[in-house]
Amino acid sequence: MTKDLTKGSPAKLILYFSLPLLIGNLFQQFYSMADTFIVGRTLGVDALASVGCTGSISFFIIGFAQGLTAGFSIITAQRFGANDLEGVRKSAVSSSILSAVITVILTAVSVALARPILVAMNTPENILQGAVEYISVIFWGIAASVLFNLLSNIIRALGDSTTPLVFLVIACVLNIGLDYLFILVFSMGVAGAGWATVISQLAAGLLCIGYIGKKLPMLHLHREDFRVSRSFHIAHLKVGLPMAFQTSIIAIGAIALQSALNGLGSTAVAAYTAAQKIDALAVQPMASFGVTMATFTAQNFGAGDMPRIRRGVRQCAIISVIFSILAGALVILAGRFFVELFVGPGNEQVVDMAMIYLVINGALYFMLALLFVWRNALQGLGKTLIPTLAGIMELFMRIFAAFILADILGFAGACMANPAAWLGALIPLSVAYFLTIHKLVAHPPAPLTMRRTAPEDSSK
Repeated sequence: MTKDLTKGSPAKLILYFSLPLLIGNLFQQFYSMADTFIVGRTLGVDALASVGCTGSISFFIIGFAQGLTAGFSIITAQRFGANDLEGVRKSAVSSSILSAVITVILTAVSVALARPILVAMNTPENILQGAVEYISVIFWGIAASVLFNLLSNIIRALGDSTTPLVFLVIACVLNIGLDYLFILVFSMGVAGAGWATVISQLAAGLLCIGYIGKKLPMLHLHREDFRVSRSFHIAHLKVGLPMAFQTSIIAIGAIALQSALNGLGSTAVAAYTAAQKIDALAVQPMASFGVTMATFTAQNFGAGDMPRIRRGVRQCAIISVIFSILAGALVILAGRFFVELFVGPGNEQVVDMAMIYLVINGALYFMLALLFVWRNALQGLGKTLIPTLAGIMELFMRIFAAFILADILGFAGACMANPAAWLGALIPLSVAYFLTIHKLVAHPPAPLTMRRTAPEDSSK
């Protein structure tokens, strides 16, 4: 069901909205581990490497699509906060049209360049063909990923974070079942793992369509809803494209860092990989609060309530920092136990190196917590320039850590890549947020329904 985030206690709303997001994110992380386990145990090490080596380019392309649809939903949330239901429907139409066009382009380009990119990344010959087969299926299925991400983001924009969670869980369970079916029964190899992912995402997207048709009459489209002006499309692109590029920029930094790690040897790569899996779980509460803040800020911006935005951001920042301290303490104190679960006994060097990563990163999670809150708050306000510049700062700092700090300090220098990136992004984001919110509180804009850009006028 939809939820109006413009009324009630901000802290309570933030916690309730974030909880399903957190569960979904954690479930997705556990599913990813299970998926890796299935491929490795059923097809062997080379197959596992074939799938694993495509992670960075998959994140580069699929992450772009995910950022794009998340950006489009900001406009939807703003219109919902303004109680502009016609604007909500027009936003859904604009988002769908733009997503369809960009999906066609992304699919054509990524499928054509899959092999050349893998070759350029010096993918070993013995896993190259498997990597091409797997990633080609994923890229052919970009439309399925976009469908689910677009519709789930629209549903979240209306204040419902629980329904997308349910569909995500169903998709993850289906994916695991299809992995076994396609790999063990139909002997489809790594391509079977790719098709399992695509089909499960398509199923989740179709569930979203069914849910919207039965439970969300406000999204039932009328003929006039398709008369959307060019300026309204541009408004979506101004928010969606920067968020998409921001995700891709982070992916480029990850590729650069991986190159530096490869030069430090297989032990360093194993330690970093194991620590990163633990790290990915630990940061999910902060990431979930960030997504919540984008929807909360967008809805209240649409309603024109700037003091409530400032109050909500402050409360969310406090909550997120508390969680970050707890998460940091957990990975530092219990990190050795968790790492040994991944690498097994008798790998003390790997465990010791992984602990270097966890101590450096875990002690500085509070920076990531603030980064997520302020970046998503700015995006919810429709301010995308500074978050994009902050993403570029993240890229530069990761490259600096990868090729300068890693060269000077070795593995510890590579482990400083994330905190360096957080700091580089946090400085412009904090300045931009406080200047922006001060200006908006002092000179608040009118609610969206009173502005000249209201979508009911845009079709004239």
